[in-house]
Amino acid sequence: MADPDRIGNWFARHMPSRDQIAGHRFSRPFRTHLRRDELWRFTRRSVPRGVAVGLFVGILFLIPGVQIIGAALFALPLRANIPVAAAMTFLTNPLTTPALLVAAAEVGSVFGYRADIASVKAMLARGTPLDQWLAWLVSDAALGILTGLAVIAAASAALGYLVSILVWRWWTARKWRRRALRGETGV
Repeated sequence: MADPDRIGNWFARHMPSRDQIAGHRFSRPFRTHLRRDELWRFTRRSVPRGVAVGLFVGILFLIPGVQIIGAALFALPLRANIPVAAAMTFLTNPLTTPALLVAAAEVGSVFGYRADIASVKAMLARGTPLDQWLAWLVSDAALGILTGLAVIAAASAALGYLVSILVWRWWTARKWRRRALRGETGV
């Protein structure tokens, strides 16, 4: 299993800083809120909230630039950890998005929408003009995929929240055990 400290160090090196996020043109109206310390600390409450927010926003909004800013903005009223929320949006990427869209179409069909992924592939292959994409967006297929994405996003957020609570408890217990062992050996 990967060392949690190594994973944390990797995130610390690769995540945008508080000033970078606060300085982005879309987040300027929220600059004072984004600079609050409580949104950047890793606590047992803020981390699971950040996981849930990041998964929800990352799955529901599949536009890469919108995901990170959206996760940061959704984290504000929920007092979620902003770096964790931003990091969780990276679970949707060019490798996972096609499978996610197929799953969303299947979930949407459960709710009565006829979402056909083959028609989307055909439209992409033939370079369909914008007016036909707009017509597709108001069809049952688009509603099916959007409904499926919303259901998958909500379920993933709930599951991610619960799993992150368990991982946080495991990680904390592991640190306490190591601390206790160091105390027994006198090191």
